[in-house]
Amino acid sequence: MGRLIVIDGLDGSGKGTHSKRVTEWLNDHGIPAMRISFPDYESPSSALLQMYLKGDFGAHASDVNAYAASMFFAADRFAGFRTKYQKPYDEGVILVADRYTTSNIVHQMSKLPQEEWDSFIEWLSDFEYHKLELPRPDGVIYLDMLPEISQRLIERRYRGDLSKKDIHELDVDYLKQSRRCALYVAEKLGWRMVPMYDEQQVPRSKEENFEIILKQIREVYHDLEF
Repeated sequence: MGRLIVIDGLDGSGKGTHSKRVTEWLNDHGIPAMRISFPDYESPSSALLQMYLKGDFGAHASDVNAYAASMFFAADRFAGFRTKYQKPYDEGVILVADRYTTSNIVHQMSKLPQEEWDSFIEWLSDFEYHKLELPRPDGVIYLDMLPEISQRLIERRYRGDLSKKDIHELDVDYLKQSRRCALYVAEKLGWRMVPMYDEQQVPRSKEENFEIILKQIREVYHDLEF
């Protein structure tokens, strides 16, 4: 039986770091796990989404409508799953995804008026999970990072070189809208929100956040002993 858990969040939220740590922790405790990550920038399947993120289709994210952009990312996901992840998934390995369909929902529906959000969620879920036959996650852990903090972390990662940012990262208002969408979708679809900061909006340590994430994973896979 296939298993898939998603760790998602805005850029700079720590999803890459924590998806790696979760995968290592599960394997260390005797539970076969494999980390997967989207987009797959090393695969030819990511060509269109890389053109989009570089601004080849327009300098702003809104220059490409939500449905077209979603298909770029979905195609890359389809190729990755069919060529790399289908076999371990079918064998029962827990796939720990750094981004998934969930990122498509959050980042693309932010381009739409709120009255269209529900229909977009339904369209994209049907497209990826039914039409493309990609697996639906067992659970989604969304790392909630305030956009202001996210921007500081991104700039630190790129050492102040703005040319390294993609069109999503360059647009602070877009990231703020994406967070609003994430909060909406999390409540609607039952995602597990993990604030990456304390009540004073100070970022917590990686160890504190990791323990909270592990608690959420234990609740998702309550049939496993770890």
